[in-house]
Amino acid sequence: MQETLNVLVLMDFSDAIMERLQAVSPRLKFTRKIVKSISEIPPELLASTDILYTAGLVPEPDAVPRLRWIQANFAGVDSLLAQPLLAAEDIILTTTSGIHATTMAEHVFAMMLAFARKIPLLLRYQQKAEWSPDRGSLFLPRELRGATLGIVGYGSIGRELARLAKAFGMSVLATKRDVMHPAATNEYIEPGTGDPEGTCVERLYPPEATKSMAALCDFLVVLVPLTPDTRAMINQEVFDAMKETAILINVARGGVIDEEALIRALQSGQIAGAALDVFSQEPLPPSSPLWKLDNVIISPHIAGNTSRYHELAATVFIENLERYLNNKDLLNRVDRKRGY
Repeated sequence: MQETLNVLVLMDFSDAIMERLQAVSPRLKFTRKIVKSISEIPPELLASTDILYTAGLVPEPDAVPRLRWIQANFAGVDSLLAQPLLAAEDIILTTTSGIHATTMAEHVFAMMLAFARKIPLLLRYQQKAEWSPDRGSLFLPRELRGATLGIVGYGSIGRELARLAKAFGMSVLATKRDVMHPAATNEYIEPGTGDPEGTCVERLYPPEATKSMAALCDFLVVLVPLTPDTRAMINQEVFDAMKETAILINVARGGVIDEEALIRALQSGQIAGAALDVFSQEPLPPSSPLWKLDNVIISPHIAGNTSRYHELAATVFIENLERYLNNKDLLNRVDRKRGY
């Protein structure tokens, strides 16, 4: 008789989702706990847990002697990797990377179109109830067709963004750690989305050549995870290389950008504008100069939101549960050395 695996779910999944999970195998015994801290979970429950699904809560190593796999409810794991429990190399860590691809790509396109069609300026004139006599030149749009999109980090979000960009007639460039292998490997991809074979991108650059790529771009979109290698990688040198007409969009992590250098570039007109969903400090302090810049669109770290989040996250978890039971490689497994 095969061993029962105890799965602790620290997420407010619906009963319908829990039924989907339980249907995977009779070997799996699920317990759902909606808590604000690990201390609210009975010690005996933690001690018997083999698999943990978490939105950020992580127990101390001694509390979970049987734990072998953590499925995170998000893509970025920079905060999780700092937890003592993740120092154990025998504990697998996987993410829901890929479920955010469509909603985040759509957010990025909303920002590109907002700048291209001068939506913020239009709204300012609307608030003044003013019909500009110079509207032809003042609101002259920039067409996306023929523009060059640069994607810093060609993962699941970048691949969906590239697919959409090709439909708009844009040229697509991207950075990727392994430029010799453009195809996606062992990642969750929602059917019908993305660029699994890497055919939408016209040229791949190694991360070290980000500055060279940025010099060619009308829109530069930052999508890399935050790691020691990527911290402040979009810095003054990159801004010096960018076109004065270029727009920067960051939906990754605030720490990937040198925020002080970005503010200087925006204030001086070194670059034309920025759409920022993430910041070095969150919530963004009221004292930040970014709030008052007319060439900035600020969103409060919501680019990855979708009404389908739980359903999509459960789909990834179900696929990984089936793989785990059959001793197959799990989707979105984190490489601790790379940090993602």
